[in-house]
Amino acid sequence: MTSATTGAAAQPRVGLFATCLVDLFRPSVGFASVKLLQQAGCEVHVPVAQTCCGQPAYNSGDRADTREIAEQVIEAFEEFDFVVAPSGSCASMLKKHYPGLFAGDAAWEERAKRFSEKCHELISFLSDVMMVRDTGAGLDASVTYHDSCSGLRELGVQEQPRKLLAGVDGVEIKEMKDSDVCCGFGGTFCVKYSDISNAIVTKKVTNIGASGADMLLAGDLGCLMNMAGKLKRQGSDIEVRHVAEVLAGMTDQPPIAGSGK
Repeated sequence: MTSATTGAAAQPRVGLFATCLVDLFRPSVGFASVKLLQQAGCEVHVPVAQTCCGQPAYNSGDRADTREIAEQVIEAFEEFDFVVAPSGSCASMLKKHYPGLFAGDAAWEERAKRFSEKCHELISFLSDVMMVRDTGAGLDASVTYHDSCSGLRELGVQEQPRKLLAGVDGVEIKEMKDSDVCCGFGGTFCVKYSDISNAIVTKKVTNIGASGADMLLAGDLGCLMNMAGKLKRQGSDIEVRHVAEVLAGMTDQPPIAGSGK
């Protein structure tokens, strides 16, 4: 992905933290994010030097490598007014966990704190900071929304995507049972504890199917890929997409899974 700017000096300068999964598996989410941010009046940049947020190492207890990664991310993004990620998981790592990595370090502690304060998850940034109420998109579909753990519990992302989706012409929201319950992904959790992960995602896709929705949406690609994989193995035709793709009106690309109804 390349940088994109809209040019006005008064616009907030946003650094898009694209995330590893978006970059490697679903670039359309990155392009949708750029479109939404530009529509909101932001000047968007996508630093080429960006890399992983460090969460896999952090969750595995490797604080030394996590800190190295964090230093690189901070240096690549600290020039911007805001840092935005289309992922509650990655945004939470930047916002909630980076400061602790540098606690007591005179050279980095305050720097990391200042950086964390301007980090946001994409949908909450659009809704709460840029005050977006209507993205101008339209889609004739019923959708159900999964609340990803990090976005919900660490960043308070829950009502924001629903409010924006309610403004999409033609969209009907059908809430699933236990929408705020984990899908079983958990990053490395699904690898370390595959049996438990499978049991959790089995319950989740049962609730997704029971909602009667044509499409499953969420704000984290890891969760989406996990649920999409289970739905596909069960032969479901429910479409799976990142919420940014719908809000940006960019649903011409094939879904992550499913063919729709």
